[in-house]
Amino acid sequence: MGGFHGVVGTQDTGKVHHITERLVAFEYIAPNAQEKPHSLVFIGGLGDGLCTVPYLKSLATGLESTEWALFSLILNSSYDMWGTGRLGQDVEDIAQGVEYITKYKKESLGTSQAGQSPKIVIMGHSTGSQDVLYYLCSPNPVPTDTVFDKGLRHIQRPPLDGAIMQAPVSDREAVLDLLTDEEGKFRDAEGEGLYVQLVEMAKTCTYSSGNACDVILPLSMTSKLGYPPAPLTARRFLSLVSPDGPENPGEDDLFSSDLSDKRLQETFGMIATRDLLKTKLLVLYSGNDEYCPKKVDKLKLLERWRAASDKTFKKIWDDENSGIIHGASHNIGGDGEGEAREDLVNRVKAYLEDVKVSKSA
Repeated sequence: MGGFHGVVGTQDTGKVHHITERLVAFEYIAPNAQEKPHSLVFIGGLGDGLCTVPYLKSLATGLESTEWALFSLILNSSYDMWGTGRLGQDVEDIAQGVEYITKYKKESLGTSQAGQSPKIVIMGHSTGSQDVLYYLCSPNPVPTDTVFDKGLRHIQRPPLDGAIMQAPVSDREAVLDLLTDEEGKFRDAEGEGLYVQLVEMAKTCTYSSGNACDVILPLSMTSKLGYPPAPLTARRFLSLVSPDGPENPGEDDLFSSDLSDKRLQETFGMIATRDLLKTKLLVLYSGNDEYCPKKVDKLKLLERWRAASDKTFKKIWDDENSGIIHGASHNIGGDGEGEAREDLVNRVKAYLEDVKVSKSA
């Protein structure tokens, strides 16, 4: 349960928690603040780490007057390790973080806040949203991979009091939007050749040494697809780019606008069945997300997700607070996005208040 208090940047004061030897979480704590009973656990996207998502400062400030503490969970796939990670490993990291923080809060509160039952919510940004959905919809524990199971321990994931997805964009659509025109045709032969060569290379050389190791694709090629410069395995590349989608989508291909209703039933539609979410799901889509193709109808896409989520015996979607954050870029970090950040914080606070008072939580 140990950790140390310190300062990150100029305004981010808090405590670092060592969950395992490699897995840590940073708890935002304002000076002289008292222990809070409930926890919001933030999971960043590709390339993210500690304090790399701009709106976290606004969120931390917004939560100061509430009973919710903000944690930033640094996964094994954080920073430059995203290209060698996988959703299964991420959700096992998150499960360990949830178990640790829940136990930590119970022990920290002790008898000082008798009657309080610590609640915990996870919030994913960008690819962190894929982690959130995978946590909620995949079998529990994560099923065994018959080809490459390295790193997975198949631990049982604990239920969550709430879950938030922010900027849940499609990697497949983002990459193709970079390389193709409005009609879906490659803009130039160089881009088409690069994409085709990488896909062929990844499919033919996915693993080595008898499936014991991932194969790293040439950084000189993968860096031209708009991803942060980092080692990228053939396996993760195929999962993100999902070249056989939408008919046969990769593991990371959860948010593409052309996925079938059947596929959505296998993801959003499984949330109620897995029973890992005690309340509702909050989904926040950035209105000016630069990674979302202009042709995507965001309202229609959210409606399809809502319909798939609620097409069961249990209502999952948070109708009141979910929606589009108008004027927001992907990470809502622009100088002129103050209103968008305020909208995000207000929606999250309203949702957390609902979670706090919910009887089902």
